[in-house]
Amino acid sequence: MTTDTQRSFDARELRQVLGSFVTGVTVITTVDAEGKPHGLTANSFSSVSLDPPLILWSQSLNAPSHPVFRDCERFSVNILADDQVHVSNRFAKGGADKFADTLVETGLGGVPLLAGCAAHLECRKVHVYPGGDHMVFIGEVERVQRHGRQPLVFGGGRYLVAQPHDIGPVGVESTANIARLKAVRIATRAMVELSDDLDETLGLGVWGNHGPTIVRWEEASIPVSDNLRTGLVLPVLTSATGLAFAAWLPRQTTAPFVDAEFMQDAGGNFYPDPLRLPQQLELFRTDGYVRLVGTDEFTELYGESISAVSVPVFDADGAMVLALTAIGSRDRLDTSSDGRLVSGLRRCSAGIAQRIGSASPTP
Repeated sequence: MTTDTQRSFDARELRQVLGSFVTGVTVITTVDAEGKPHGLTANSFSSVSLDPPLILWSQSLNAPSHPVFRDCERFSVNILADDQVHVSNRFAKGGADKFADTLVETGLGGVPLLAGCAAHLECRKVHVYPGGDHMVFIGEVERVQRHGRQPLVFGGGRYLVAQPHDIGPVGVESTANIARLKAVRIATRAMVELSDDLDETLGLGVWGNHGPTIVRWEEASIPVSDNLRTGLVLPVLTSATGLAFAAWLPRQTTAPFVDAEFMQDAGGNFYPDPLRLPQQLELFRTDGYVRLVGTDEFTELYGESISAVSVPVFDADGAMVLALTAIGSRDRLDTSSDGRLVSGLRRCSAGIAQRIGSASPTP
């Protein structure tokens, strides 16, 4: 047996590695000898066998309810739906009556079934095995119910939303709109990982009916603002996201918006000015990204001067479909061309493009 001195990892590192395995979230329920309900949140649930129908879950020996589950005859697995984060959090805590204000139905043996779940499995406990500081319970499934709701997902220390996997590149018969929808799904997952890695606030922009529109934000540990919201329509000429679309979309697409913004700016305060705009956009295309440093255009929205970096994402036909943008305080956002932020954004953009069957066109 491996000794503690031979291990190259500690319990914290092991927990982090195990957290990379994404699981569903369940609440295990039972009743004690007096008929009192008990429950706890667990993601240590797994199938074992279809014939006979067996499942397992494990519980810490130190859990307050462990004696109850150790001695119970039956338990139920409540597979939580994606809108039941509050239920998961409630049953993950000790102390107060977890079933207060919780809608339940009575299952086999009087075991409570939580309302609103994605599915239920009602089980008879058939085996118990020691597992280090946990005990492993094997249950034989006697009744199942599936309710057609999306399950709650957990991984990397946070709740997640399950989405269909995009398998393979977009086919040549796919329309541009399908490619854009696919790119949004892929980019949403990719930007979550990048935001965690860089600890920066990222926004995902599309070109909508009213111009550059943010469809998703992923916040850093220190949020830029409480005013971040999806559906935010940005100006073309004074936002990094807008300038990215101006640089890489066809001019006939962006011209009406660009011309309208110039007409509204009687004082000539837009950046860049009309005479410099073509040269500035060409520079962005050469660099492969847009950088704005210390703009005050969004002070009313964000409460301070910010900097921003935006990179384009291309579809299988080489057309820009998304803008991946980082924003942050002017004093802390590193916009240098060789910094981790710009490198990370460009790498993320290339990965998204590859997933949708594209390679970024040569500037």
